[in-house]
Amino acid sequence: MRHVAHVPASLHQQGVNADSGFLLWRHVSPCSAFQGFIIRPMNLTRRTCISALACGALPCLQAQTLAVGASVVDEVWIDAARQREVPVKVRWPDAAAANAGPYPAVLFSHGLGGTREGGALWGEAWAAAGFVVVHLQHAGSDLAAVRAVTNSFADQRALRSAAGPAQLLARLRDVSFALDEIGRRHAAKQQRWRSVRPVQIGLCGHSFGAHTTLGMAGQRYPRFEGVTEPRLASFIAFSPSLPAVGDAGQAFDRITRPLLCLTGTLDSDVLGVGATPERRRAVFDALPAGDKAQLVLREADHMTFAGQTGRAVEIVPREQMTRDLQAAHHALVASITTDWWRATLLDAGAARSRLSAPQGLSPGDSWQQK
Repeated sequence: MRHVAHVPASLHQQGVNADSGFLLWRHVSPCSAFQGFIIRPMNLTRRTCISALACGALPCLQAQTLAVGASVVDEVWIDAARQREVPVKVRWPDAAAANAGPYPAVLFSHGLGGTREGGALWGEAWAAAGFVVVHLQHAGSDLAAVRAVTNSFADQRALRSAAGPAQLLARLRDVSFALDEIGRRHAAKQQRWRSVRPVQIGLCGHSFGAHTTLGMAGQRYPRFEGVTEPRLASFIAFSPSLPAVGDAGQAFDRITRPLLCLTGTLDSDVLGVGATPERRRAVFDALPAGDKAQLVLREADHMTFAGQTGRAVEIVPREQMTRDLQAAHHALVASITTDWWRATLLDAGAARSRLSAPQGLSPGDSWQQK
């Protein structure tokens, strides 16, 4: 049964996290295979947001155990089969505060022109809640790739050249390799990896990373039935896009595992490929029922969902209201997504109950489930 909660409207680690889901459908070739809590935007800085998450100050983030002071490690993993480097940032829960394990893992995929710094706010919140978070960097569609073709974000044609079907396939293979590497390290009892769960892993991404996420969740493509990856158990798509061609319902009918979509009323086209806030919201409508949800934030734009602050999110024109609401939006997204992982990866009943009617929605925001 579909449930809709709607609040009526009244009253440099600099990277280009751009959208390309619409684009990739068009260019894939036949041969391609949270009572009484008030968010005050001006008081919620990045530091206070993360502190609140770690200390359980946000009702949606109350848990049996929270890990504080997660350690962060940058590494470069080598996929020998493809002779490809996959830079990663691994966020570890504090072993003294977290459960003994096994720890659930979450992978994050950045948008076009991003790096492993993408999704930092989300990763900090999830690690503080006891998850091991691995931020992937995808060569060929990362910041270096974008810098190789243009020095201006206004050059949308050049940006689209780094978001073709070959790059989507490379990204999908990066995710599969990362799953293999986590499994290998766990089986070898390598340091802390021995306590990381190699299955029932979460995958999420922003923009092009959302397209990567939908692909790994089972999206179909023209003449390509899509990926089947049983090690992934739940998904979050930040700023997803509809397919450019074909029936969206058919494209998404294999996505039967839990999936949360997040977008905003100003989450529009950043690459000149026809993406609109309406088309982004329509992704949820096209998904099969069962453990699906969507959060739409009033005045949130594409970069709201990148999980970053500062220069990294000022690469496109933005409304001042979006900037004013950004800290509040970030706090709400961090809390809801953390509960999503708890509910779908840990089967936490309290988190699932909170998700039935999230606290903290503002006028004009909406929350849907089906």
